[in-house]
Formats: sequence, structure tokens, C-alpha cells
Amino acid sequence: MNEAGPTQVVDVVVVGAGIGGLATARLLDRAGRRLRVLEARPRLGGRLHAVEVGDRRLDLGATWFWPGERRVAGLVAELGIATHAQHLAGDALFHDRPSPQRIDGNPLDVSSSRFSDSAVDLVDAVAASLPEGTISTDTVVTRIERGADGVRVIHGDTSTAGSHVVVAVPPATAVRSITIEPPLPERIAGLAANTPVWMGAIAKAVAVYETPFWREAGLAGGAISHLGPLRELHDMSGPDAQPAALFGFAPLGTDGTAPSTAAVVAQLVELFGPAAAAPLEVVVQDWRAEPFTSAPGVAGLTAYQTYGHEWFAEPVDGRLHWASTETGAVAPGHIEGALAAAERTAERILTS
Repeated sequence: MNEAGPTQVVDVVVVGAGIGGLATARLLDRAGRRLRVLEARPRLGGRLHAVEVGDRRLDLGATWFWPGERRVAGLVAELGIATHAQHLAGDALFHDRPSPQRIDGNPLDVSSSRFSDSAVDLVDAVAASLPEGTISTDTVVTRIERGADGVRVIHGDTSTAGSHVVVAVPPATAVRSITIEPPLPERIAGLAANTPVWMGAIAKAVAVYETPFWREAGLAGGAISHLGPLRELHDMSGPDAQPAALFGFAPLGTDGTAPSTAAVVAQLVELFGPAAAAPLEVVVQDWRAEPFTSAPGVAGLTAYQTYGHEWFAEPVDGRLHWASTETGAVAPGHIEGALAAAERTAERILTS
């Protein structure tokens, strides 16, 4: 292995402090392993990210979890995270030419659970359960070296060594931004490079209002649009309807840009009427513009059948493990998928 300045030695190095990396670290810490979690951003959470609105937060990434997702439900209960049911009541909308059509009832939403503040509560609680000094932010990993005696992870002019390394960022992003030596086996390198980044080519727009006026009109807040820029919309209000909010997903335009605030508001007016014209705030989160989430050329990654591939469950040389949501064999793309990947990774390490 090449020298890279001062080296800290632990049992396991985790690259990425999204919920997959943090959950892996939590499981290993509870089993007595020494850890270091390296996060490139100044914040934790990865795609669990929120914007502050008054005294609450609204999610710009993961928003809910679904019935039957036992891992996230169990962790939420264990950590005492407040949740509430997704708003379902009212009619949905379908928008194609010439004008929006009202659908009797709401076939778009299911009885999912929402984080009453934000999904970042889950991140904060898991991070707080780790020993002080475990997590380093603003720490960009540039190289991972594997050897007979362990691994070395290089970041800046220092490095961290251990017996195992957990890559808890999207595989396509990892292989494009981190030099891995010796090179990954060809089949693994190809799989990682071609696996889409969940949400990587999507923008999420959140519009905050004084009141949930759409509910007063008998609408659920859910809509499907073939005209855009938002293609799928939902109610995102708090448990007591405050803050009142709508959100939608927008595929990036042909020029690779996210929709403007003006375009989002114009669409909301077309769907929900004049009351939508005066939001208190509109936030558009372009996930393609997040370099520590989205790989270059992310919009061209479409091999979704690679999610949860069995090869991601195989540690490379018994030392390099994958723990992002894309690698989860259960519910890939969801928080549940990240927790499933964390559970599998921790088990592999603890039984190695």
C-alpha cells in the first residue's frame, strides 16, 4: 500500500454517512468494532435531506416509508422518531391535454408513514448513537487500497486503515470518483458503473403554503401529469397540516436542468387553481447537481434490473463491502433498502 500521511487504524472504515453507512456503523459499534465514518459533505444523511420551514423541516429526499418495511419501522420505533400517516383523503388529478381531470378518489397514495419533522430525524438519532469522534465530515475519500493485511482509505493528506471498508455511496458514483486499487474484478466494476443512482436524475420541488387549500376543495394533493415539469405530485403537509405543502418529482429537462420556481408555480396553478399562485416558499432540489450522490452521466444509467444484484452481497477480496440503498436485496431505493444493505454488510463483517 502507498503511504498517505498519518494513518488512523480502526476495525472498519465506512465511506458515506447516509442512512446506509450510519446504520452499518451502528450495528458494528454495538458488536464492539472500532469504526470511522467518512463523509464528504459538511452534513450527514446523503439523500435524507431537508429544508427548514419555520420550526419544522420538509424533506428534499426520502419522504416516507411503506407498509411492510419492517427494518425502518423497527428502527423508528426503537429510536422514538415521531411519524404520522400520509394524507389520503380527497380526489386525485390527472393532467393531459386539454386540462386537468379530477379522479374520483385517490389511487395515487397508499397508507405510508411520514416523518413528522423530517427523515433527517432518523439520521440524527442513528448518528447520536455512535461514539463521539466516529464521524468525520468534509472528508472526501479519493482512494481505497486493498491488501493482504487489510484496507487503507485515503482522504486528503491522511488515511484510515482497517480490516474492512464499507462503500455506502451509490456504486456508480463510487467507481467514478474513488480510485480503487487493485482494480475491482471486471464483473463487479461493470455492475457498479452501470447501476442507476436512485433519484440521481430527478429534481424534487416542494411548495409551502399558508393553508392546505387543496384539501378544502376536496383534493388529496396527488396528481399525475404528462405535461410537466412535475410528473408526480403529493401532499407533503405536517401531521396537523402545518406546514402546508405540496411536492413533486421532475425528470431533468433535455438540457439537463431542473425546473425553475416559476415553472413549478405555474404548473401548480394549472392543477390546483389560483390559490396555488402565492406559495410562501418553493425549494427545488436537483439531485443531479449533488456530486457526492450522482455520478457523471447519471441520466444515462437505466439498468434498474441491477438493483439489489446478488454480486453486491459478495465482499471484494472479503474486505470491500457495498451498503447503499441501490445494493439492498429488499426495497432498493428506499430507506428500507439501505437498512437491508447495512444489515447484510454488518453480518458479513461480523462473521468473516
